Parts: sequence; C-alpha cells; structure tokens
Amino acid sequence: MIKEYLHINKILDLNKWKRLQDSLATVTKLAILTVDYKGIPVTSHSSCQAFCQNVRKDPELLPYCQKCDSRGGLEAVRLNEPYVYLCHFNIIDIAIPITIDGKYIGAVLAGQVKLADRDKGTDLEQIVSSKNVHMHEAKLQELQDDYDQLPVMTYEEIVKISNMLSLLCNYIVEEALNKNLLVEMFEKASGSQESVNLSTILPGYSIRNIESIKKEMTNAIADAYLKSSPSDNACTSPALQPAFEYIHSHKSEQVTLKQMAELCHLSPSYFSRLFSKETGENFTTYLAKLKIKWAKQLLEVTDMPISQISDELGFNESGYFIKIFKKFEEITPALYRKYIQEQSVT
Repeated sequence: MIKEYLHINKILDLNKWKRLQDSLATVTKLAILTVDYKGIPVTSHSSCQAFCQNVRKDPELLPYCQKCDSRGGLEAVRLNEPYVYLCHFNIIDIAIPITIDGKYIGAVLAGQVKLADRDKGTDLEQIVSSKNVHMHEAKLQELQDDYDQLPVMTYEEIVKISNMLSLLCNYIVEEALNKNLLVEMFEKASGSQESVNLSTILPGYSIRNIESIKKEMTNAIADAYLKSSPSDNACTSPALQPAFEYIHSHKSEQVTLKQMAELCHLSPSYFSRLFSKETGENFTTYLAKLKIKWAKQLLEVTDMPISQISDELGFNESGYFIKIFKKFEEITPALYRKYIQEQSVT
C-alpha cells in the first residue's frame, strides 16, 4: 500500500501545494522550490530572485544550480533535518527533506538570501565548488545590481524559518498520505460490495492501522539515519580537525593525503602517523570505508541509480565504486539495496 505513494506527485495535489508554496515564499521572503528525489523540480519557483533567475538562464551555470539542488536534498535526507548550505555563488540555501516509510521522496528547497552576520556562517558548506572561477566572477560582475538586491537575513532567522518549514511540510505530507490511505480503504471496501459503516471504520479499524503505519514509518526513518550521527565527524586531535571537517564537507571530492596534510600544515608522513593513531586505520582505508558508509545510507533511503551515487561520492567511475563497495561489504550495491528492500517488506 505504502509503495504506491512513494512518488511525491502521487501524494500531493501539486496545484494546491504550489499555492501554499507561493504564500510561504511571500511570508518568509525566501524563494521556494519543490523537487523529487532526483532533484528534478515538480513545481515552478516561488519568488525566485532576479539574480538566480538570470544565473539559471545561463546554460553553463544552470548545471551548477541543479547540482546544488540535488546534493542539498541528499545531504538533508542523510542528516534527517533541514540543511543550510552555500551555493556556488556563496548564497544561503536550505534543503528540507520529505521522507515516507524511510524513503526519500523529495525536498523543499528554499533560500536565495545573503547572510547578515557572516561570522555565523563560517562553518557552512559550499555544497558545489566552481570549476570555472573566471566564469562565475564574470557573471557576478554582470549581475551585481541583482546580487545587491538579494534579501539579507541573520543566521538565527534562517534556522528558525527552516525548522518551521520542515514541521509544516512534513505535517502536510503525512496528512495527505493518511487521506490517500483512507480513500484506498473505502474504495476496496466498496469494490468488494461489503456493507461499510463509515462511523465504525473511521474511529476504529482505519485509524488504528494508520497510526500503526505512521509509527512504523517513524521507526524506519530513525533506523535509517542512526548511522548519520554527528559523532561520525568526531576527532580528538586538534591538529587533524581541519582534515576531518574538510572530508565531511566535501563528500563529492577525491581527497588525497597530501592535500589534507597541507591543510593541517603538517608533513605527509607526520600527518599519516597522526591519522593512523587517531583512527586506527591508514588514510586511504578510512576514507574508503567512510564513503561506503555514506553510500549505504543513500542506497537505503533513496532510489538513486548506482552511477549517480558513485558520482555524488567522488568515485572515478561506477565500476570502481562497485569494486570498493564489494571489497568492504562482500556484496554489490545493487544486491545490498535489494536485500534492504526485502528486509523492509518482511
């Protein structure tokens, strides 16, 4: 029953959702867009700022915007909470995950604002880095007037709004799902030509089953994200902390020991010894295991193709990703996903 509703357009009346989205954008002064689990928009933008409109019209810059949307949503679902980050133009964006039965079905993306208190945003991740700095600088200079007109908010205001949007959006999705389940129950009952007492079904059987389903969904989500605790990024060595923070903030990059040693202002050999002492593993093994852990989370909670997961985690190509995954898990990514799905059914 649940699987039939895992597509966001099957759960929500997108015309009504868009009207609500427009109202929220007006009240919060944020641009808002809803995307499916692939990062593909299912609504048009509400209150899209002139600067971002013009950037998205540029065919060379649009892929950067789309990658920001996709990765922002994935990071939000990995954390199971609203995710505040910087786009490739260092503008504040927010990704709010929408999950059902432990499955990521889409996200509400909001933002297009500048940070008033920049010192509060020093830890924010720039989720997509520019591969053509000159192109970005030229576009920023060309659209400077539009950039200056972007709304400005404090970090505290942004966090409060993101939490409010998260509660509201997931409540509406949950209620919509409940409504669909009730409709399905009544349709099946009517189709079987059985006599249905509405006043009996609503307060009794149906509601108890819906509450049971909701409880199962909550438990599934909690289990799926148990491994995503902030303790993953724990480091007892201050000298290594910059490297740990960089690795967790640049998941799609191919990070080398030499780069991290330079970041920590250490020689590669000394960095390597410190790292092995801190983690109990050499740098290459630790990084590979960490990326496979992230890959397992994406396999569990999304329907992303294996090749896309490989790309999102910075592997050279999907064949190499599958080889590394099998080395540590003794199973291919596809079989791992199939096993998780079968376990969830039973």
